[in-house]
Amino acid sequence: MFAILGIVIVIGSVVGGYLLSHGNMKVLFQPYEMLIIAGAAFGTLFIANPLSVVMGVFKGVLGILKSSPYNKAFYLEQLKMLNDIFNYARKNGLVKLEADVEEPDKSQLFTKYPKFIKDHHAVHFVCDTLRMSISGGVGHFEIDQMMEMDMDIHHHENTAPVTALSTVSDAFPGLGIVAAVLGIVITMGALGGPPEEIGHHVAASLVGTFLGILLSYGFFGPIAVNMASANAAQREYYNFLRVGLISFIRGAAPILAVEFARRSIPAHERPTFKEMEKTCKGGGGA
Repeated sequence: MFAILGIVIVIGSVVGGYLLSHGNMKVLFQPYEMLIIAGAAFGTLFIANPLSVVMGVFKGVLGILKSSPYNKAFYLEQLKMLNDIFNYARKNGLVKLEADVEEPDKSQLFTKYPKFIKDHHAVHFVCDTLRMSISGGVGHFEIDQMMEMDMDIHHHENTAPVTALSTVSDAFPGLGIVAAVLGIVITMGALGGPPEEIGHHVAASLVGTFLGILLSYGFFGPIAVNMASANAAQREYYNFLRVGLISFIRGAAPILAVEFARRSIPAHERPTFKEMEKTCKGGGGA
């Protein structure tokens, strides 16, 4: 939501300032300059990256239009889920979780939490960890290492689209210069013609430079930063799951393991202990 507001502010400020300076909007509309810059930018994206990363870029760009799912209400629901899992395992034994772990989409324990089930990587992250603990013979230190490795690999995969978009953003000013140079070439061919025609060609060339810089610093650069922030929030969520799971596997009581998980939540989204306790006892979230 804030990303949309930011885009509106950028466009409004640039266009508004231009109009207040008695600028002509028709001059800024240069479809050929736009084609050169946008087409070359997409081309560099496809040249430098595999299809999976390109798709990740488009998915990430669309994702900035949505608010972050990792808010206090979300974490309260996840705390309740961990509490339910840990209490069930403590009362019935870890072995009783085997059926739930093998088919989480059919588990009454997991399907109560649709936000968790929709995140397929989080489901595998939790279920694979519990599976290792149920199988026995694997120490909590090794399980913790597995979780950290899983998080690192997933974070690396999510970082690739951000890096790709940042590279394209850095290329926009150069591509704007390319468009401007081509415009100057056309201008040189028009020398000797009417001054108005020459002026039009020069203005079109300058628009290319303007668009390249604006797209880089006004849009795609900030979008890449937004995507990086979303990835960081997702990593914090997986770390929250890791802390809760490893605390319980090490032998902590369910409520203590859940408290460990709560303390790992970023401060600006972290529920209080009373909010967590109320939610875990079935009183609902904040």
